[in-house]
Amino acid sequence: VQLQASGGGLVQAGDSLRLSCAASGPTFTRHVMGWFRLAPGKEREFVASISWSGTITSYADSVKGRFTISRNNAKNTLYLQMNTLKPEDTAVYYCAARKPFYNNIESRPGEYDSWGQGTQLTVSS
Repeated sequence: VQLQASGGGLVQAGDSLRLSCAASGPTFTRHVMGWFRLAPGKEREFVASISWSGTITSYADSVKGRFTISRNNAKNTLYLQMNTLKPEDTAVYYCAARKPFYNNIESRPGEYDSWGQGTQLTVSS
């Protein structure tokens, strides 16, 4: 599956933004999907993950209650709704897909084998 993330930008603290990740290929509905982020000087960080049907989700503690991951399988699209943004959310955000037919949500980047190109989010204070 090929992935293309979009929706990043420059916002102020407290704002909301939604990232999208368009997927190509016939197996999107059988990929666990995830969002990760990479900030300068830091390691790649898990943000959220979602099961095939979208009924099971997992979040990093740092975004729990503020971010919501979702998917529209009919549109082959993954989303990340981000509310109450903070300057520490500034990073490049990547969407990622596990191999098809693995339905365990994962927080480890090594469990994902397809990655989008990333979209920059900058949150000013």
